[in-house]
Amino acid sequence: MPIEQRGDASVVTHALARDELTRIRNVETEQVAFRKGLVRLGRICGYEIIDGRMETEYTEVQTPLTTTMGERVKGLDDVVIVNVLRAATPFVEGLLKAFPRARQGVISASRDEEAGMNDDGEFPISVEYVKLPEITEDDTVIIADPMLATGSTMATVLDYITSEKTEPENLLVLAAVSAPEGIVRVSEAQPDADIISVAIDDELDEDGFIVPGLGDAGDRAFRTT
Repeated sequence: MPIEQRGDASVVTHALARDELTRIRNVETEQVAFRKGLVRLGRICGYEIIDGRMETEYTEVQTPLTTTMGERVKGLDDVVIVNVLRAATPFVEGLLKAFPRARQGVISASRDEEAGMNDDGEFPISVEYVKLPEITEDDTVIIADPMLATGSTMATVLDYITSEKTEPENLLVLAAVSAPEGIVRVSEAQPDADIISVAIDDELDEDGFIVPGLGDAGDRAFRTT
């Protein structure tokens, strides 16, 4: 199975996904290679979502020699990708290679690092910009963020998505690495969301960072440290 269910989340098990994740985890991987790795990882995840979460239908096709039956993926025109700025930008770039006709949404949401994590393991979340396309009941909505740590940001983003009256056919949360605490928080906040991650890591440290993780994905992708 390309995507395996593990508790409250699913894991992308493709060998190339694991390979790319190992490369970008490496502290020696510099900015350009890190960004390209996130792009490749997003593309692989997109293909695995197509294979594991989308239906196909049989259709007749005329070849140069005869008529035969072929198979097409259903719903490729009904995909919405939500980019959680900023770290998800290269990740989404890869997803768009798998879903080139997807409608795109943007949510600028970030946790207040200065305020710190409260006793419940949550951060206050600041949302500065939201632009979402119309979501229909036929849509597959993919919310992309490379890091699912405490789940505070993703739970807030999901509030915006689900505030719409229309429920999409599929609601997917896609991450490169996830912490168990974040998975629990998101699954409790939005039980209908299907959490998909390339890896489920060990834990969060006292500052709310994923261990072993891959560092701050935004800083590493945009060289802001």
